[in-house]
Amino acid sequence: MVITMRSLTSLLTPKPTQFSLFSPKFPPFHKTHHFSFFSSPPSFMSAPIHASSSSPLSCSQTHYHHSSGPSSPFCTYQLNSLHTHTFVDEVDHDVSGRNLWLKMLDEARSDVTVEPILSSYYHSSILSHKSLESALANHLAIRLSNASLPSATLYDLFKGILDGDDEHNIMDAVKDDLRAVKERDPACISYVHCFLNFKGFVACQAHRVAHNLWLQGRKVLAVMIQNRVSEVLGVDIHPGAKIGSGILLDHATGIVVGETAVIGNDVSILHSVTLGGTGKASGDRHPKIGDGVLIGAGTCILGNIKVGDGAKIGAGSVVIKDVPPRTTVVGNPAKLVGGKNNPIKLDNIPSFTMDHTSNISEFYDYCV
Repeated sequence: MVITMRSLTSLLTPKPTQFSLFSPKFPPFHKTHHFSFFSSPPSFMSAPIHASSSSPLSCSQTHYHHSSGPSSPFCTYQLNSLHTHTFVDEVDHDVSGRNLWLKMLDEARSDVTVEPILSSYYHSSILSHKSLESALANHLAIRLSNASLPSATLYDLFKGILDGDDEHNIMDAVKDDLRAVKERDPACISYVHCFLNFKGFVACQAHRVAHNLWLQGRKVLAVMIQNRVSEVLGVDIHPGAKIGSGILLDHATGIVVGETAVIGNDVSILHSVTLGGTGKASGDRHPKIGDGVLIGAGTCILGNIKVGDGAKIGAGSVVIKDVPPRTTVVGNPAKLVGGKNNPIKLDNIPSFTMDHTSNISEFYDYCV
């Protein structure tokens, strides 16, 4: 059953069927407390949050609790409400919380019944594990190990981070990513299929581990993991980059994300996308991507610019200036569909619909 993360929120906290996605006080995408990089934090996050004395981390550093000051330039966009219930407004209880892992176990048993030749692989990858944390640590360790980096060593490292990261909600983000792939990618036939075979998902989870190490100051180890992911999976995400939850890296080959890049929640990114700098400048030099953004294949977004919540970037575009929320840009250099003074505003969240062509084909009268 295809569902949306927003359905989970509406079940737990009933809301009207419309809200302003880009207002500073719009409800979260998920049942966990996420909010836009480009809006003021809700009241429950107004008080400072401190890490435990045993941890060098603070919530202000992590990418699962995004904050932004009231002077954020994206707060100036006060736009009309979006219809958020564009998909099935129904919750499949089999894929929430702990039940997601149980669902994956059922899927694995079913796959083994259909293809007995895979029984050993499924047993070692899924069925022999007691938790999603254990299975993910094992899967990452096997994929990233080599002769001088034994899988057992990597497993212990990854398992320790995934088990002990209650503060930063890595596993909540992992589950959101699994749901995102299952809901948005028609090629994904099951959660276990995504977990085992979709390298964009695997690369994203390896980055979450590397980012955790980066925040701990273990930068040498974090960069090593980044390098192994780049070598094995063809995805190069700097461990310093901040990534939200509900992320789809579709196909994923050739994705490059720079050190100071920020990616919001519920973002969908196609292959051969670069979130890079513009030269040799140091400091904060990479793009900031808002919630619900869709980035088409072969796109380059360069410099410390902002792509607003709910924006769509057409395939092959080169973006070097800010993109307002709920707008579409396309081309090299990228231009606003509808024109700078009266850009066409999107009614639905593009990362959910995965609609790459609406408005763009109308903008270019030579499209066939």
